[in-house]
Amino acid sequence: MTFKVKEAAFAYVPNPLQKVGTHKSKAKVIPVYKWSSFEKINAIRDGISKEDLENLKEQAGLDYETLATLLNVAKATLHNKKGKSRFDTTISEKIFLLADVYSYGYEVFENKENFNDWMKKPNQALGGASPLSYLDTLYGIEEIKHLIGRIEYGVYS
Repeated sequence: MTFKVKEAAFAYVPNPLQKVGTHKSKAKVIPVYKWSSFEKINAIRDGISKEDLENLKEQAGLDYETLATLLNVAKATLHNKKGKSRFDTTISEKIFLLADVYSYGYEVFENKENFNDWMKKPNQALGGASPLSYLDTLYGIEEIKHLIGRIEYGVYS
C-alpha cells in the first residue's frame, strides 16, 4: 500500500496520506479518515515511511520539533529515517492518527490552509488551548475529531 500526497480531480484538498482507488477507470482519492479499520491496521503494520511523514509534515505545516512532541519521540528518531525506510508500528500508528485528523479536517474545512491555521489558534471550546496542543494523546485526538465533527454539522463554528 503506498501513500503519496498528490492533488486529484476528486479530492477537496490534499490529504496527508491517501489511498487511490478506481471507479469507472478514474482515479479517486479516498481520505484516510474514510479507510476501513482493516485498511488502517494493514497500513500501520506495514509501517509509515519517512516520505509519508515528510508529506504529512508539509501538508500540515508542522516542523520536526512539533512532530516529535506530538508523536512522543526524540527529534533524532524522525531525522534518522531516510526515504522509503519505515517507522515501527508504534510510531506508524501515531503518524496515522495525525493523518486521520488532518484528512478529516481538510474535508470538513474544504481548505488546507484554513484548517492548518485553525489547528494552531487558541480555541474557546478547548479553554483557550489550540487543537494542535491536544494531538499528543489518543483522547486529545478523539476530542479534536469530535470538535471537527461539530463544525461539520454546524453545532460549533
